[in-house]
Amino acid sequence: MASMKITPKGCMFDFSGTLLRIEPAESWLLSVLDEAGITLPDDELASYAEKLSRTGGQPGGAPPEVVPAGLEPLWRERDLSAEHHRAAFTGLARLAELPWEELYDALYDRHMTPAAWAPYPDTAKVLEELRECGIRVAVVSNIGWDLRPVFRKHGLDAYVDAFVLSYEHGIQKPDPRLFRIACDALGLEPEAVAMVGDDRRADGGAAVLGCPVHFVEHLPVELRPEGLLPVLGTFGRAG
Repeated sequence: MASMKITPKGCMFDFSGTLLRIEPAESWLLSVLDEAGITLPDDELASYAEKLSRTGGQPGGAPPEVVPAGLEPLWRERDLSAEHHRAAFTGLARLAELPWEELYDALYDRHMTPAAWAPYPDTAKVLEELRECGIRVAVVSNIGWDLRPVFRKHGLDAYVDAFVLSYEHGIQKPDPRLFRIACDALGLEPEAVAMVGDDRRADGGAAVLGCPVHFVEHLPVELRPEGLLPVLGTFGRAG
């Protein structure tokens, strides 16, 4: 006898690259330089920003091209605590060899501000539609800091029933225990909760619990105007 397909009653979303996207590396660096009163020619600014991107020093940005052996253990566990997260990313940023030592922590601090993040164009619409049809929503993120202020600033917090952040639980995706915590927070069994994310390994861990999983592309906001809209079809909404 064929199993009956269950229409999900809840949805888990990844944060970075799924609902919101970090600012480009150049504007990230420029904001910190402006705050420090440092002015650079455009070509130098672009060169340093490119180095930071290649090293993977921008959280939420491009992954590191190479993780030095000395940073590998910390990198693997970066999302388990706030301390590991800061140390991992400032360590990678230092590989760019900026001439201002004080900027590494300033860059890390900048990425935690709401101004550093932009919602994808369809994020608010999708979350609002899910709220209107009674779908409970959780944000499940591998992260080392509290992203709730980012959601509040962008007017998205009212659509989220639970935030499940790896550093608060000492568990990081794809460990199914983190998804189980989110399902429990929503008061739903895993098979009734869909997972939406951009990382097939990390976010795909929800499938172990029986959650249906939907993937989106991790692209700049201007290049993915409607990447989340197909998710609504999972819940019987046309979008």
